[in-house]
Amino acid sequence: MPHTDTLNPTIRRVAIVGAGTIGASWAALFLAHGLEVVVSDPASDAEAQTRARVQAAWPVLTELGRVADGASPDALRFEPDLTLALAGVDFVQENAPEREDFKIDLFARMDAILPPHVIVASSSSGLIMSRLQSRCQHAGRFVIGHPFNPPHLIPLVEVVGGDQTSASTIDRSIAFYQAMGKYPIRLNKEVPGHIANRLQAALWREAIHLAAENVASVADIDAAVSQGPGLRWALFGPHMTFNLGGGAGGLANFMDHLLGPVQSWWDDLGAPAVTPELQKRLIEGVNAEAGQRSIADLVETRDAQLTALLKTLQR
Repeated sequence: MPHTDTLNPTIRRVAIVGAGTIGASWAALFLAHGLEVVVSDPASDAEAQTRARVQAAWPVLTELGRVADGASPDALRFEPDLTLALAGVDFVQENAPEREDFKIDLFARMDAILPPHVIVASSSSGLIMSRLQSRCQHAGRFVIGHPFNPPHLIPLVEVVGGDQTSASTIDRSIAFYQAMGKYPIRLNKEVPGHIANRLQAALWREAIHLAAENVASVADIDAAVSQGPGLRWALFGPHMTFNLGGGAGGLANFMDHLLGPVQSWWDDLGAPAVTPELQKRLIEGVNAEAGQRSIADLVETRDAQLTALLKTLQR
């Protein structure tokens, strides 16, 4: 029986198009909620990599209480052929390479295969949906559903449609992500990089400027975030943080007393030219900060600490 275009039709089978780190993390999350999951990626090592990443994510999902009764990582199905992978699915989460021309072509191919009711959500970290859906006959079902890495842990999903995306698609996508335990936010308009990436890019630009000016080491600049405001940002965003900073008078009091100095800091923020020499200094700095810890070690530490933080916030 075909699905109807209601607010929250049943979504039981999900296709992950494009594996990699993000795709595998999405797959783990959907599997943990008991959904049927098929992953499609043409790379020769994609299946092995995906299964390994899903298995690695499973203990954390179990610890957080996010694994439904009967759910298993072994339920994952892998199908490199796109047409076969999309057969009978109710929702698609796309994670292909971040190239506009590639995604435009991929979206047109998927649009020709899928029934019109199936939503296609893109994990694109900054591309504009209005352009990605431009060659699709059923463009109303395409939407950005941008997660933050790793999606099986970080709650945020940024949801924004293109010029042709239907309101129903946006509403249904938000409802689906909420059912998956995510925290979707709705963007009222398209901007390159969406919201969260623009915010972290702005901070990183100033962090690079401070390193370029030798204000402090790369490690100490990182610590200025992780050991300071980053701890508050795990609880509240910048507006609410400064609202609390204003005491009983809230944000109005904060602005009355500190907006002038903050404005002077804004005026002094840098716009660094990231030359090869500066890139080398940043890479050497972050390697020194990592010490003997490999990328795998750092990821393991990050995920363990994220898990502890999420458990605390849940309480």
